[in-house]
Amino acid sequence: MNWFVFPLLMILGLFSAVAEAEKQTVVVASKNFNESYLLSEMLSQMLEAEGYEVERKYGLGGTLVCYEALRNGEVDLYPEYSGTLGRAILKVSDASPSTERLNQLLDESPLEVLDSFGFNNTYAIALKDSLAKRLKLERVSQLSEQTELRVAFGLEFLNREDGWPGLSALYGLTQNPTGIEHGLAYQAIDDGKIDITDAYSTDGDLLRYKLTTLIDDRQYFPQYIGMPFVRKELPQEVKAVVNQLAGKIDDQLMRDLNASVVIDGKSFAEVASQFLVESKITTRDVAHNTGGKGLIDLIPESLLENTLVHLKLTSIALALGCLVGFPLGILVFRSATLSRVVVYVAGLMQTVPSIALLALMIPLFGIGQVPAVIALFLYSLLPILRNTITALLTIDPLLKSIAEAIGLTRYQQLRHVLVPMAAPTILAGVKTAAVISIGTATLAAFIGAGGLGEPIVTGLALNSTELILQGAIPAALLAIFVELLFEGLEKLLVKPHMLQNQLVN
Repeated sequence: MNWFVFPLLMILGLFSAVAEAEKQTVVVASKNFNESYLLSEMLSQMLEAEGYEVERKYGLGGTLVCYEALRNGEVDLYPEYSGTLGRAILKVSDASPSTERLNQLLDESPLEVLDSFGFNNTYAIALKDSLAKRLKLERVSQLSEQTELRVAFGLEFLNREDGWPGLSALYGLTQNPTGIEHGLAYQAIDDGKIDITDAYSTDGDLLRYKLTTLIDDRQYFPQYIGMPFVRKELPQEVKAVVNQLAGKIDDQLMRDLNASVVIDGKSFAEVASQFLVESKITTRDVAHNTGGKGLIDLIPESLLENTLVHLKLTSIALALGCLVGFPLGILVFRSATLSRVVVYVAGLMQTVPSIALLALMIPLFGIGQVPAVIALFLYSLLPILRNTITALLTIDPLLKSIAEAIGLTRYQQLRHVLVPMAAPTILAGVKTAAVISIGTATLAAFIGAGGLGEPIVTGLALNSTELILQGAIPAALLAIFVELLFEGLEKLLVKPHMLQNQLVN
């Protein structure tokens, strides 16, 4: 009997291992606002309940970053909206493209949309209840008479075709709005710094800050039906799991779920788990994993991991900057024309906004830590190059002449005279590059690279000052530590008399 049972168990174990191996890792992404985090967490938990490994890439920097990451195969799916997909990505004029219409337009691409979640999260123009009552504002068309109101919109809304440009043209609005991060706009309107901003109709913050949304009386805004945006190559089994959420969430329910995060302080995982269990989509309650804690309580547990990732990004980028910048500066400093061109090209990198440079890296290198390191490396080049070239050029010509007169070769001049004399200024350039990299690396979270930018990005989505500080303060302390470290290196590597007149950088 035992001789029969043992081989049978071995065969069953083998089939089980093969079946488990077939469960691929699914990469789920989200944009950097509250509702997208929550929907992505629902999808992730549904997949995990079916035995799939899920890699979360939350808080990516907006529509363009998410779309490019999906198109390039860096992520497998994320929640998108029909209006955004139709107007901002596919550039169609349909006010409310259906799922079928969107998939027809996507026919030649590697992407498709699945059945909608069931709610419409359209844009809305929001202001405080008290202000709306005082000015008797109910409709967007009335804003043409309220030119004195202070207006600030989210940066994406401010520039999208289905945002402010078309809205102002249709309604004849002459206000000159400023740009602001979407999550911060709510705090600004609550503090009385601005009067009007854009909102999402299912935002929990509408309840949190007691905001009124104006009636779109000329029906400018299209419908923004929430739906999973996925790669066609995903197995049908994965798509079937995702489609379990189809039609399960209406407008009011989505607003209530968002409010559970932004008002009640629950974690995304907690709210998602509770909804999935109550909807009988899953039976696994993951709320115990958080110990009943909200998201803000959980962030300190990942502080060490985020700090180590931040150090990894900046140290690799800085090392590359030194390996390229220092030798390149030595090679070109003797030619005034060549050194000017090299510094100019390096300077061009500094003129590109950080988030734009990170976004431009996605088609070439995808998302994650690799494009972040490359972007940080490009930003670190200028101070290292410029300080190396400047330091070598400004050494006393008499010293250079003496070095030549005693018969030193060019290599010996560099090793024994020029580089030691230039060392304080070169180190100052490296120190500047290090501090710049530490600050800029916080933006790497927008392309899924992690680091201390993660709590900052999440804090912006939830409009939580505490969360923002949990990323900003460690980053600032890290910059101070680097300053002190380089001061120690200067004392160790540079002769004391050469530091006497050195300016603090």
